[in-house]
Amino acid sequence: MERKIRVLIAKAGLDGHDRGAKVVAAALRDAGMEVIYTGLRKTPEAIVEAALQEDVDVIGISLLSGAHMTVFPRVRKLMKERRMDDVVLFGGGIIPQKDIEELKRQGVGELFTPGASTRDIVAYLESVVSARQS
Repeated sequence: MERKIRVLIAKAGLDGHDRGAKVVAAALRDAGMEVIYTGLRKTPEAIVEAALQEDVDVIGISLLSGAHMTVFPRVRKLMKERRMDDVVLFGGGIIPQKDIEELKRQGVGELFTPGASTRDIVAYLESVVSARQS
């Protein structure tokens, strides 16, 4: 029996808007993934610790607050320190294209902006996790 993809969905910092994160979490569950939702206002340290404890394949962070250039690099750094090289970090929210390009250069996976299809998010995660497990 194949292990389900395990995904941690988190809202970082002071951003209190979680509708998008909940929509993505539901879509991933509907696609057969195991989803852990951390709730609002988590620190990068709490997100990485939860990901370690839950033995996830993927960390997804939703940001609408404009803190993406602080939160994603901090999470990547903590993941590297904890030797989580096999865990995919992706995200979504209101992120300008120039920042998306820079975050990808820093090792963040796909970043989905408002209006992205949940089917595209599911397909991306299935593809990237499958490639890492091969």
